[in-house]
Amino acid sequence: MKKAELQAADVLRTRERIGKELGLSKDTPNDELIKLMIEHPGLLQRPIVEVGDKAVLARPIEKAIELIEAETRV
Repeated sequence: MKKAELQAADVLRTRERIGKELGLSKDTPNDELIKLMIEHPGLLQRPIVEVGDKAVLARPIEKAIELIEAETRV
């Protein structure tokens, strides 16, 4: 998330059953969301594509393609 310059709330899958059961929202503290994403990986949006020192939440997939193409031009 740091490489993608995202907060935990940016990659939270808000429609997951477990998220609703836990009462999670984008207002839940970042540290708590990260802890819960580790415990419940289904809460994390995917894919997150990492290339070198950069990363993107590849939704839509074109974001990953752009990142890969930018890194191969360097």
